[in-house]
Amino acid sequence: MSIASEFREFIARGNVVDLAVGVIIGGAFGKIVTSLVDQIIMPPVGLLTGGVDFSQMKIVLRAADPVNKITETAIGYGAFLNTLIQFLIIAVVIFSLVKGINSLRRKDEAPAEPAAPPPPTPSEALLGEIRDLLKSR
Repeated sequence: MSIASEFREFIARGNVVDLAVGVIIGGAFGKIVTSLVDQIIMPPVGLLTGGVDFSQMKIVLRAADPVNKITETAIGYGAFLNTLIQFLIIAVVIFSLVKGINSLRRKDEAPAEPAAPPPPTPSEALLGEIRDLLKSR
C-alpha cells in the first residue's frame, strides 16, 4: 500500500472529517465570542466602572522613551480580563450543550416499560405445585 493511498484512507475516515469540522466551527465560534465580549459585554461594564476600557488597562513596568528608542514594557491585565470573560462564556455555553445532550440521551436510553419477569423454570413450577398441595392439606 502506497503512502498516498494510506493518506487517502486516513482522510476518508469519519473521525478526521468530524475533527476538521469541529476545529473550523470552534474557530468561528471563538470569533463570535470575542466579538460578543469586546463589543457588547465590555462597553457596559466599562461604563459601570466609570468609562474604563478594560482592554487598555495595564501595569507599566518600563515607560517608553522615544528618544532612546525604548518601547514600553507593560503587563496588560485588561486584555487578560477580556480573555477570561470570553473563556467563561464559552465554558457556560459548552456546559449547557453537554447538559442538554446528556438529558436527551437519558430520555432515549430510559426503557418505556419495566421488563416483565421471566417465566418460572420447570423445577420452580413443580416446587410451586408442591407448595400449593401442602397448603391445601
